[in-house]
Amino acid sequence: MTEPSVTSSTQVANVTARRGNETEVHALVAPAPRVHVVGAVCLDLVFAGIDVAPQPGTEVRAANLGLSPGGVANIAVALARLGGEVSLSGVFACDAFGRYLWSSLDHEGVDLGPSVRLPDWTTPVTTSIAFACERSMVTYEERAPVAVSSLLPEDGWFDAVIVSLGDVDPELLGRLHARTRLVVADLAWDPDVRLTVELRRKLSLVDVFLPNAREACSVAECDDIARAAEILSCGSGLVVVKDGASGALAWDASTGTSIRVPGLVVEERDTTGAGDVFDAAFVYASLEGWPLVQRLRFANLCAAESVKHPGGSLSAPCWRDLGAFWEGAVDDPVLRDTYSFLAPLLVSCPYHQACTRACPSMALPVEIPS
Repeated sequence: MTEPSVTSSTQVANVTARRGNETEVHALVAPAPRVHVVGAVCLDLVFAGIDVAPQPGTEVRAANLGLSPGGVANIAVALARLGGEVSLSGVFACDAFGRYLWSSLDHEGVDLGPSVRLPDWTTPVTTSIAFACERSMVTYEERAPVAVSSLLPEDGWFDAVIVSLGDVDPELLGRLHARTRLVVADLAWDPDVRLTVELRRKLSLVDVFLPNAREACSVAECDDIARAAEILSCGSGLVVVKDGASGALAWDASTGTSIRVPGLVVEERDTTGAGDVFDAAFVYASLEGWPLVQRLRFANLCAAESVKHPGGSLSAPCWRDLGAFWEGAVDDPVLRDTYSFLAPLLVSCPYHQACTRACPSMALPVEIPS
């Protein structure tokens, strides 16, 4: 399967009209891209600002604590903040945590119509400890009585569908191609996952696969991310390996070529959710029809902006953040040249409400639905 040729559904055309000595620029914006996200949603409890790692029998103090929606909510919120029309198939509990997650995602503009709420279930919780530019996680999760893959809307067309390979089977992946032009997948960390016949079949049905470096090397059973990307492409797809602060590498099996783009140097507070923000930005840029190198740079930028804030989904940048980056790079000609494609976007991009950031309590942007 070659990388799909995508035509932007949000392409911006700038039309200039002369009136006397004045020039007016009008932005003609097409409908936002429709993206559907399928997967598990959890409550992220993130501790950051820790001087030393906690040891058995000891206690440490964190300078920051952030609560926010986690899991695939990271991708959904990041896409919504960039201007996508995002819907989500997920399972929510009716406990206080579940009500908070539902309320927060609704506030971000994510359509939860395909999701379900269950009264006799408990919200999954992930505790993340950010230390030394990395994070360690502990998760409590009860198996959901409803499979998220069963919640995919029965009709409608999406510009892209994003899934986790652990949540779907090959039959569903095959059916998705009748509903969307771009099937995107990631893979949750599992040290026991290997490139089995079934996983190869799943990967052959995916247009873009977005593992991180540790996942890619573990599954492909090799130490080189370029080789891992080539192996995981299964000879047909586009594989993008996220390598943290080192940037990202893309392997395009259709051309047999790879592109590596370095990361941005920023002051990191918490890397929780950065990989998911990368995924969202890469999908957004793909639907805009940008060249691959620009997609990688944009995804790197959005991920870098996210690590400046504690928390997962609520650290995702909006266009105001990207505009601040552009203005802050005014004295760096190399950076301005590298990201020159941002300039016209910042004129016509969708500026929504100011971003809500993670805080140490369950802040409620709107009334919690019962």
